[in-house]
Amino acid sequence: MPEEKYVAVVTRPVAAPQPGEAAFFDVDNTLMRGASLFHVARKMHQRGAFTLAEAAGFAWKQFKFVARGENIDDVHAVRDSALTLAAGIAVDDIKALGEEVYDEMIASRIWPGAKALAEQHLRVGRRVWLVTATPIEVATVISTRLGLTGALGTVGEVSDGMYTGRLVGDILHGSAKAVAVQGIADAEDLDLKRCWAYSDSYNDIPLLSLVGHPVAINPDAKLRRHARDNNWPVYDFRAGRRAATFGLKAATMGGAVYGLWKGFARIRGPRA
Repeated sequence: MPEEKYVAVVTRPVAAPQPGEAAFFDVDNTLMRGASLFHVARKMHQRGAFTLAEAAGFAWKQFKFVARGENIDDVHAVRDSALTLAAGIAVDDIKALGEEVYDEMIASRIWPGAKALAEQHLRVGRRVWLVTATPIEVATVISTRLGLTGALGTVGEVSDGMYTGRLVGDILHGSAKAVAVQGIADAEDLDLKRCWAYSDSYNDIPLLSLVGHPVAINPDAKLRRHARDNNWPVYDFRAGRRAATFGLKAATMGGAVYGLWKGFARIRGPRA
C-alpha cells in the first residue's frame, strides 16, 4: 500500500470493476472553482481563529489562484500559514469544519462537467481518486460526498488528538502526486497506461505524464500549451465566466483589494 500519510479510502459500490483501470482528479480549479483551503481558512476566520488581516492574505492568494492559476510560491505560502494557524486545533474540530465547509462553500463550486466525468468513470467500473495538496480531512469529505473511491491529500502531524503545526511528509503537490499515485497503482495492480488523470496545473505534469490518458481541465497557460503540443484533451468549464473573469483582471489594484476587504467584512461572524 502507498505511504498511508497521503491516503484515505472511501468505500463506495461501483459497476463491475474494470481491472487495472482508475481515474485521478486534482481538486482545486479542476474539480471545483478556486482553492479549497481558502474556504477552510474563511470558515476558521468566521470562528475567530485568526484576524481579518490574516484572512485578507488568504483572500489575495485565492484571487490570484482563480485569476492566473496555481503558483508554487503561493501554494507553499498558504501551506505555511495554514500549518501555523492549525497548531493546537483538535482533529475532530477540523473534521467537523470540513463537513461545514463542503456544505456551505465547496458544494456550489464543484464544476458540473468535472463531476460528470468522475461519475462516468464510476459508472463503467473504474475507481476514482482525488489527488490534492488539500488537507486530507477536507479531501476525504469531498470524496465521500461525491461518492468517489478515496482521496490522497496532505496530512498534518497529530499528537494527543491535536495538530502540531507540522506535516507528515511533505505537501502533496507536483511530483509528490505522481509518487503517491504510483503507490496506489502498485498496491491495486493498476496499469497506469490504462488510467486517466485530470488537472488544471502545469505543476501536475509529472502526474499527467504518468498515465495513458492525461486530460487538462481549466488549464493554466503553460499546461494549455503543453497539452496542445502533446495532443492531450482539454476541457474548459469556465467559458461562461470569461467576460466576468476579464473584467476582474482589468480591475484596478485598489478596486480588487477593496473588494476583497468588503467580502471578508461581510463574512465576519461572531467570534467563538
